Amino acid sequence: MKKLCALLILFFSPSLLLAQNPNDLGGWYMYFGNFRWKDSPWAIHGEMQLRNFNTTSDLDQLLIRSGIQYNSKSGQTSFLAGYASITNGTAGDSDATLHENRLYQEAILRQKAGKIGLMHRYRYEQRWIENQDFRTRFRYALFLNVPLNSKELSEKGSIYFQIYDEIFINGERLTPAMQFFDRNRIYAGLGFRLQKGFAIQLGFMEQTTNSLSKGQLQVGIHHQLLSK
Repeated sequence: MKKLCALLILFFSPSLLLAQNPNDLGGWYMYFGNFRWKDSPWAIHGEMQLRNFNTTSDLDQLLIRSGIQYNSKSGQTSFLAGYASITNGTAGDSDATLHENRLYQEAILRQKAGKIGLMHRYRYEQRWIENQDFRTRFRYALFLNVPLNSKELSEKGSIYFQIYDEIFINGERLTPAMQFFDRNRIYAGLGFRLQKGFAIQLGFMEQTTNSLSKGQLQVGIHHQLLSK
């Protein structure tokens, strides 16, 4: 644990110092759960994400997402389809919110390059945003996971480094100002596996759109349950 704390301080100090105004740094607090039946390829996915315009308050987005997942026997491929409910806040003193209903389908491909784990995620979304026209969006993310003190990420006590980049492409241009490029997210963080199916992760993500770029502090819990 001392090694993990030292790594976190070393890694995140430069990133946090770049946020000269504390209000420029957002905070994302996330739970990812996956319940899988023993000897079955099927699983239930669930997640909740609280996203703030700053690190402590001012609601940016509350996202609740669930789905049914199918996993191949090799474990290298997964398919997931589900629903998400999203409440979008307004920066500043306003309490105004905007709701979105979303369906999504995704495919995940996993690879190994020595100790490094690679994951490709392809996602297609159908979006119904309050008082707006129906729209779709394509997303592609590449994740790299690097164990720092173990051979496998799944080992208890494993400390690992993760980076990812995700690009979002709109399926339509509903207005002249709307571009096909929606946003890009690039992330780097450290994780610690307390148990085989339970890990915590702390990272920094930079989100860039056509109009702004904003840093986000991320705290995530990754939880996998296997029925007996």
